[in-house]
Amino acid sequence: MFAARSLLRSAHVKFALCAQFHATSNCTGAKVAIVLSGCGVYDGTEIHEASAILVHLSRGGAEVQMFAPDVFQMDVIDHSKGQPVEKESRNVLSESARIARGNITELTKLNAGKYDAVIFPGGFGAAKNLSTFAVDGKDCKINKDVERVLKDFHRAGKPIGLCCISPVLAAKVFPGVDVTVGHEEEEGGKWPYAATTQAITALGAKHTVKEVTEAHVDQKNKVVTTPAFMCETKLHLIFDGIGAMVRDVLKLTGK
Repeated sequence: MFAARSLLRSAHVKFALCAQFHATSNCTGAKVAIVLSGCGVYDGTEIHEASAILVHLSRGGAEVQMFAPDVFQMDVIDHSKGQPVEKESRNVLSESARIARGNITELTKLNAGKYDAVIFPGGFGAAKNLSTFAVDGKDCKINKDVERVLKDFHRAGKPIGLCCISPVLAAKVFPGVDVTVGHEEEEGGKWPYAATTQAITALGAKHTVKEVTEAHVDQKNKVVTTPAFMCETKLHLIFDGIGAMVRDVLKLTGK
């Protein structure tokens, strides 16, 4: 009898843990737009970040559509060398279609009224193709459709998720917004882009220190951010932080 009770308790614990693990599965009917900036960390969207976002949204039961601006990239980088490729140009929409497996829509057609949230992965494309932050820093300009989308979702009180370098877009568009890109010191190279925090505060935004596995929620503006590859660390930790961001975004949709 004791063995039977013990086995029953063990089964109950396993069931509870399993239920908790799958708690995000099919829990929402949220429609989420993802805005890409090309394909590849140094001149477009960071592919691992985009994939992690898609996995977590899928697990959360969200319906997803990807968008990108129909513009030329600022530059083209040879990712094996980390150097620009001379006399070559690529289109952001066409390159983003690689990540979207062809199912991509021009950003001009993104209507905030048809979606419950929008998420921007990182990668240098956010600082090169969605804005001029890579060149102009705090004096950067934002792509007109990116700015429109951000303002439309914000005006509608719908959540906006951003990871890695993309929180600078919110910092530029929403004065006083509270975001994170991780830590504010390089800490021996663990946070190589820590100086970004200075640009964020120079834009009039607030920066909150967070670990790579955490997300930060600005409840007033419904802006959710996480450091992702702003940190030099293991991939699964970045994946976990993006998961935290996605879960908070979905929670804010109220679905």
